[in-house]
Amino acid sequence: MNNSKQDKYSLKIRPRVLLPSLLLLCGGLCATASAQQTVFNVPTTDVLDPGKVYFELDISAKPNEPRFSSFVPRVVVGTGGRVEVGLNVTGNIQPGADSTTLAPAVKWKVYDGGDNGWAIAVGNNLFIPVRNKSYDVGTYSYTMVQKTFKTKTRVGAGGYFFSKNVVAPDANRAGGQFTIEQPVTSRFGVQADWFTGKHASGYFTPGGYFKLTKKLTGYAAYSIGNTNVTNGNHFLYFEVGYNFN
Repeated sequence: MNNSKQDKYSLKIRPRVLLPSLLLLCGGLCATASAQQTVFNVPTTDVLDPGKVYFELDISAKPNEPRFSSFVPRVVVGTGGRVEVGLNVTGNIQPGADSTTLAPAVKWKVYDGGDNGWAIAVGNNLFIPVRNKSYDVGTYSYTMVQKTFKTKTRVGAGGYFFSKNVVAPDANRAGGQFTIEQPVTSRFGVQADWFTGKHASGYFTPGGYFKLTKKLTGYAAYSIGNTNVTNGNHFLYFEVGYNFN
């Protein structure tokens, strides 16, 4: 659970460039059937069915200067009542000192319109730094609305709020979050998400997914910063997700 980072990412590669190393954290991408908990970083309205368990590993990498890599494991469990809970472990960044952060998260699908294609979800993520702390605790809260069309295209829009220090030093951040998803075949699809704003989670991330098996899915994307792109604020983003049941 969908960034931690210092969300999923608050990695300062250059004095002027903030690069994620773990961004939002809510959810893993694939859930039950063909559902996803996040597109890449922005949460979807999907939640796991009761008793379902999902594991994901997110990998960010920048092969050119300024180089960096990060790894974010997460697990998500469906609890029933259209609710899921999860735990992300962020802050594993190279080079530099790790800033390990535990990030428990919860998402509630407050509305499922079924055949009309509409769904609404609300969620909250708690950030608890445990190593090389720059703050004591933080939160990321959001509301997400999505519409699925007859073409299977799904678009979403919502709002977010990050408390002080989570994605910006000594400052709160609020704004919009957006998604689009389009299956191409039963195993392959393209998608993208975007967080507005100038902060450590402010990225546009387009890419795609491929279902390797019924339970295993791979994702590849490229994250492009809302600012300082010419100074290197962009990087490769990969995910591997596994449904245990």
